[in-house]
Amino acid sequence: MNGKTPIQSVLIIGYGVMGRGVSATFAAAGFDTMVKSSRAAELDDLPPGVTATADFPAAAPDLVIEFVPEDVTIKQQVFAGVEAAWPDDDVIIATGTSGMSLDTLAAPLAKPQLFTGVHYFMPADTTAVAEVMAGPGAPAEIVDAVADAVRRTGKEIVTLYKPIVGFLINRLQHIILHEAYYLVEEGVATPEDIDMAARKMLAPRMCLNGLIEQKDTSGLEIHALAQSSIVPELHPVDTPNPLIQDMVARGEVGLSAGEGFYDWDGCDVDLVRKQSSERLRKLSKFLDDELSEYAPGTKPKTRELKRGR
Repeated sequence: MNGKTPIQSVLIIGYGVMGRGVSATFAAAGFDTMVKSSRAAELDDLPPGVTATADFPAAAPDLVIEFVPEDVTIKQQVFAGVEAAWPDDDVIIATGTSGMSLDTLAAPLAKPQLFTGVHYFMPADTTAVAEVMAGPGAPAEIVDAVADAVRRTGKEIVTLYKPIVGFLINRLQHIILHEAYYLVEEGVATPEDIDMAARKMLAPRMCLNGLIEQKDTSGLEIHALAQSSIVPELHPVDTPNPLIQDMVARGEVGLSAGEGFYDWDGCDVDLVRKQSSERLRKLSKFLDDELSEYAPGTKPKTRELKRGR
């Protein structure tokens, strides 16, 4: 692949929940879609249009996306296998990591210019957005080719042309969560307080005006003053919060364990997740159908930001 020819064939390595969901989106969009799994012969739940193999196929795919465990060694072994399988083909490799450094992952690659990151959100077959990020040596045309392929599966794309740990959405999410965990730990607010505030105020405003556009509409003068007084008081962000680390160490990992920040005892795990997924699907459709259009004279234009005063 040179980035100029549209991607037509995709190989998914790893067939867990994420691999299955992503393969379904590509197959449904008409891509030649194959999954590679050591359990290929046993798989009886393949989405329509998806084939399975235990070995690398003879013909090189245009794009390989891996969804193997979040371990540097395991992922680098997968990448080495891909490059060894088709040494004379320019196969684009995408890691499905959500939080590992693409610079680190790409270090042993023979062709780092073909390395990218693709970040999906659960459940991958119904969520509306995915992120595509450049690896340390990937030019814009390679990133755009991957973004175009994922967009053709029905996703809206966040495209990042510089590698950064966590992509965009996880970085925003974790900075909010880090402060939230601190407020819970200090007894300032309860999980219920924080979730109510997110559901009833933060989330609706972001749905309507995003994060930054909302500040433009309300006025940056007050926001700048608030930044000056609030930011110095925020919890330092250089170490993970011990509250969440200790909970995981005790096995209090949330819904699947019956307890986390909330008591889930007696709840139907599958039903809770299904309900959440369905509500998200309905909300996304409502936002697209009812609130995605600007009235005449209300849509701002993109501008290049200046630095300094």
